[in-house]
Amino acid sequence: MNMIDSYIKAGKIVSKIRCDASEMIKEGCLILDLVEYVESEILKCGGEIAFPCNVSLNEVAAHYTSPANDTNIIHAGDLVKLDLGAMVDGYIADSAITIMASGNKEENYTPDEINQHEEIIEASEAGLEAAIATVRAGVEIGKIGAAVHEAISEYNLNPIFNLTGHSLEQYNLHAGISIPNYDNSDPYILEEGQAIAIEPFATNGKGYVNDAPGHYIFSYMANKPFRMKSTQKVLNYIKNTHPYVPFSGRWITDKFGERRGSIALKQLSEAMAIYPYAPLKEKQDCFVSQKEHTVIVEKEGCTVTTI
Repeated sequence: MNMIDSYIKAGKIVSKIRCDASEMIKEGCLILDLVEYVESEILKCGGEIAFPCNVSLNEVAAHYTSPANDTNIIHAGDLVKLDLGAMVDGYIADSAITIMASGNKEENYTPDEINQHEEIIEASEAGLEAAIATVRAGVEIGKIGAAVHEAISEYNLNPIFNLTGHSLEQYNLHAGISIPNYDNSDPYILEEGQAIAIEPFATNGKGYVNDAPGHYIFSYMANKPFRMKSTQKVLNYIKNTHPYVPFSGRWITDKFGERRGSIALKQLSEAMAIYPYAPLKEKQDCFVSQKEHTVIVEKEGCTVTTI
């Protein structure tokens, strides 16, 4: 299978699971059930997991995945961002959707809030459509950001200025090029055959995220020696099984036990053998939506692999 075929196959896996998992987003759904469903389905469909499934609610924009025994549930009317990625031969499809959780929304939110949630969702969708229409070989990536910002501004909302999309390469989720959500005047020019993930975020806040407490997603950084045999064992396991793409703390505690796994993750993070990602929360605690597709750049446009 060639590179483009692998990208397309990964995209089909992600598209199907994104669609099926969206049906689960309703009142009372455990976040843990949703992420475990997505991750197990990627493997069942013949893909590899490109990163832990993110399910970020309301003011949390990204980087939340369930720890073991997570009891957090989705409430009707919540803005639920489902972000998932699959690999085929190391070639990645990355996609996200925001769903307003079904159920008796009026119990949790006023009619005005519900309308605003719908607008926030529409704004990130419009931003993504505008960006995709701008993509072609030879375009400056600042122009893609300008298209996103303009589309979201029509809703009197803001993009998240300090979050970006990214280029993709084999076994490399963030391959060095950032795709902005506003015109940052970046003159970098897209080339035919590049794969990029475009992910506009829209908010009724000022449009900046900060780190929130907790770390649930990690990346391998460096092999280092540890006196504690159990910590060294966990690092060896991470190095052998997740050397390139992010992994979930839950996968480690499931394998090594909650106490041992958690201690190892803390020690490895402190020693910078692994990198811990904090969840990202809108600075003013305002609600955030996200919509993301992976595209392959072409001479006169692009192919969306995750449609």
